[in-house]
Amino acid sequence: AAMRHLPYFCRGEVVKGFGRGSKELGIPTANFSEQVVESFPSDISTGIYYGWACVGNGDVHKMVLSVGWNPFYKNIKKSVETHIIHTFKDDFYGEILSIVIIGYIRSEKNFSSLESLILAIQEDIEEAKRQLDLPEHLKLKEDNFFHLPEGKPVNH
Repeated sequence: AAMRHLPYFCRGEVVKGFGRGSKELGIPTANFSEQVVESFPSDISTGIYYGWACVGNGDVHKMVLSVGWNPFYKNIKKSVETHIIHTFKDDFYGEILSIVIIGYIRSEKNFSSLESLILAIQEDIEEAKRQLDLPEHLKLKEDNFFHLPEGKPVNH
């Protein structure tokens, strides 16, 4: 079921999340608003995905994405969190994040420790980098979806 909707194109405003990605994990994530999360196909499997991401009209970067409940943190609301594989100088809350989800890495699972969670995320990032270097995935990096016309409002 995870693959049926892919590639999945999504765009929305970056909102403040739980503040865990950067602080606890050292892996900052960009969070979509509840409206964007609720607009995702309801039958898309929870888990870890990879694809491309772009903030505003910036460059397109590799990313990994978590869709789900984050069992380690026992969330009560489903979240969609994007880790862009790039170092940004500043926060970009309020900016528009455009993503294309291309592939599925693994299902969501709980971890016995923060260290094992971090290790798994680092493995996910390495897998995403490998997958996104494949020619069939590289071509989506150039998709017109990422080139917003200046001044045109974005669908929420």
